[in-house]
Amino acid sequence: MGGWVGQRLGLKLTLYSGLGLQVIALGMLGVVPTEWLLLPAFSVPFVMSAQALSGIAKDLTKMSSKSAIKLVVPENANSTLFKWVALLTGSKNALKGVGFFLGALLLTSIGFQYAMLVMSAGVLVILFAVILLLRGRFQTPTSKVPFKAVFSKSRAINLLSAARLFLFASRDVWFVVGLPVFLHEALGWDFWQVGGFLALWVIGYGFVQAATPTFMTRRMKRQLTEHGQAYGPDGKTATMLAFVLAVFPAGIALALMTDISPTSALVGGLIAFGVMFAINSAVHSYLILAYTESDKVSLNVGFYYMANAGGRLTGTVLSGILYLFFGLIGCLWASVVFVLAAGFISLLLPTNIQPMSQLPNLEKAIE
Repeated sequence: MGGWVGQRLGLKLTLYSGLGLQVIALGMLGVVPTEWLLLPAFSVPFVMSAQALSGIAKDLTKMSSKSAIKLVVPENANSTLFKWVALLTGSKNALKGVGFFLGALLLTSIGFQYAMLVMSAGVLVILFAVILLLRGRFQTPTSKVPFKAVFSKSRAINLLSAARLFLFASRDVWFVVGLPVFLHEALGWDFWQVGGFLALWVIGYGFVQAATPTFMTRRMKRQLTEHGQAYGPDGKTATMLAFVLAVFPAGIALALMTDISPTSALVGGLIAFGVMFAINSAVHSYLILAYTESDKVSLNVGFYYMANAGGRLTGTVLSGILYLFFGLIGCLWASVVFVLAAGFISLLLPTNIQPMSQLPNLEKAIE
């Protein structure tokens, strides 16, 4: 729905709305009387409502930011588009990991409700800064866009969204519930060790995402030297990366089924999985913009992130269920199935994105 609103009323409105809703969601938790939060009948639905509002705020902001990149980067400047979307996505995830540490610091130093108020005030400052500093128009709003346009009619967008759903389900089906519970219960890690390790993982994941265009640029430079033309990421890239990614959860599962140290298998495997998953995600984030026409960018990006959220929901729910009945190994094999599904769907993605050598100043862009 955020993409539809952005298409009808403009991306600035959805960006402002996302930041504003985040201020409200955090403020809700900061101003409610403490004794109310101690009543489960009130606190559970209230906190869930605040977190749901916060999730809506996050996705409105993310959809607006990702769509804006497509509109500010010149047409056919694929290498520039890839660089900026990877930088935005990677920095967002790295800061998410930093946020885990900052949240823990605020919680232990000033308490829960004051922490909420400090964060709400911080987002409010950002909102005012964006309103004052963001100039120009991202796009011309189209008031006649019907609501049914939310559901993409582009085969490439639909296929990429389906692949994205399974890709993110493959991560969250073992990462969100199964992994932290296993680290705590089976390996004896305490709360701070589990939280700190996963936060560092997210930070590293973000850095790899941001650096992905650098890896790809080296490949493009070799292609330019050897064949006279260089191709950017396309459906073949997404397919190959998905099938390679499936090796890592399978390897971790097999290691846990043998006498290999579970700590070594999980830590090493999770780092390797994170690197490959970050590259997969960065390529997907580029492809959604590469496959999208500028006049439909918010609709298509909104649809794509709806699939992303659906995958995360599916993975999170299954992570708890599978861990309960089959343990972490069951979660990992489910991850393998989801990654392979993403790979087989990616086989159908278009592979005819414009060769980079047909773009102006390719050598300069690569350098």
